[in-house]
Amino acid sequence: MGMFERYLSLWVGLSIMAGVVLGNFFPAAFAMVANWEYAHVNLLIAVLIWLMIYPMMIQVDFAAIKDVGKKPKGLILTLIVNWIIKPFTMAALGWLFFHFIFADFVNPETANEYIAGMILLGVAPCTAMVFVWSQLTKGDPNYTLVQVSVNDIIMVFAFAPITAFLLGVTDITVPWETLLLSVALYVVLPLAAGYLTRRFMHNQISGFVDSLKPLSVVGLLATVLLLFGFQAETILEKPQSIFMIAIPLIIQSYGIFFIAYFAARYIRLTHNVAAPAALIGTSNFFELAVAVAISLFGLHSGAALATVVGVLVEVPVMLSLVKFANKTRHWFPQS
Repeated sequence: MGMFERYLSLWVGLSIMAGVVLGNFFPAAFAMVANWEYAHVNLLIAVLIWLMIYPMMIQVDFAAIKDVGKKPKGLILTLIVNWIIKPFTMAALGWLFFHFIFADFVNPETANEYIAGMILLGVAPCTAMVFVWSQLTKGDPNYTLVQVSVNDIIMVFAFAPITAFLLGVTDITVPWETLLLSVALYVVLPLAAGYLTRRFMHNQISGFVDSLKPLSVVGLLATVLLLFGFQAETILEKPQSIFMIAIPLIIQSYGIFFIAYFAARYIRLTHNVAAPAALIGTSNFFELAVAVAISLFGLHSGAALATVVGVLVEVPVMLSLVKFANKTRHWFPQS
């Protein structure tokens, strides 16, 4: 591992602090960058995430994708965790914390908005960042691509009904532009670029991917800095609210990961399938969750705040889980 990868947690911590400090001192600059968006997708963040994903997409072997169907257990596990377990445990945790544990600290209306934001995160499994977590755990890029693609297809049909059921409302408006644009930017385009690169570089792929790793990490750090910079004022103005929302989100993240990870160990998946299978359910499609929260409840609502807190806690939590997955590689059969 290079210096960037070896001390990644340190660099992320420094990026978080830099984002909060810079966002507090230069709010106008971050507000300007935050407005560079289309369909609630920030275009600069999209470019940075694209840089992170591209090296892994180069490693996708289209000829080998057909073999994924011969090992369906990892895909089945991902689908069960993402669509049968995760949305309902998120709703249950939100209800427990904001109707009981934190009931004395928030009014009922705000509590319901916090729960709604958490539910939106729970019904939106990750599309983009999971490629980064998969790469950091040396996951199978072909299998990861199939897992993400199948989840995206299911999300098109299942997001609105599950969200409507858990929120107890019927007028859910899915921002289709956000959903489709995100899939195009984070999956289709980098996949096409990776395919063309692989086709034209042939035997030089390995060295080229290695040369891109520092750029990929820089993309991650810049993304973290921007996300925390965008929310710097909220972080400083509402520390108590952020703390209360973060606790159930963190419990949910670790809980979902360990459910999937130990289930993967029980059914004897190889580590390069097990780690991404667990991480894809733990990470969230925060762009979609934030967009729906704003469209349903408003920009300054508790639901929007809850989805933003989901963004804030995700990177540190996911890095800790990546580290755990790498240390427990020996628990699993190797491919």
